[in-house]
Amino acid sequence: MAIEAEEVAAKFTRGDGSYLCARWGRPIVPVVFGVDEATLGVFKSAIEAVVVMAGHKMAETDWELGANLMVFFCRDWAELPEVPHLDQMVPDLVPLVARLQAAEANQYRVFRFDEVGAIKACFVFLRMDAHLEAVSADTLALSQAVQTIVLWSDRAFMDASPLALLDGVAVIRPEVAAIVRAVYDPVMPAVAQDASHALRIAARAGKMQ
Repeated sequence: MAIEAEEVAAKFTRGDGSYLCARWGRPIVPVVFGVDEATLGVFKSAIEAVVVMAGHKMAETDWELGANLMVFFCRDWAELPEVPHLDQMVPDLVPLVARLQAAEANQYRVFRFDEVGAIKACFVFLRMDAHLEAVSADTLALSQAVQTIVLWSDRAFMDASPLALLDGVAVIRPEVAAIVRAVYDPVMPAVAQDASHALRIAARAGKMQ
């Protein structure tokens, strides 16, 4: 099935109209805080599955940060400033917490980039409200893995989830998976800020479904 360039562009065009797509420039090293061992295993398995799908790599440790994909679970946003050294890794953490509280948000992702603009770290914050508690660990883990493997637009999944149900099991939508694999094609740039990039992604993604 063909994927239109407009569909790709919409996934990477931000609220201010700018186009930005970036992939990880280093192997991913995940760590999850605030969950039991079973949920930890679910999250790491989901991240590994998405990394393999993308054709990227994982590692035991990151040379600069130790872990570079950090997932934090909390019951209240006010817990975040109490996490040791988190304010050093996430600038303006206190104002961020205030904005999340005011918006009654239940999830937020912060990306950091290397000197060329590729992703070098991502911090995922999940506040377990009634909505997220109603979501299975497998679905939540897969959703977050997909949304951290690439720098999507802040509007990319406002109208439709990156996941679909297949026989009651959450799976990545074929068109989303194809876009991710195309973004990680070795001939594609690690970061792109020109919308013509969407044409190249669409051409590759159409062949990868």
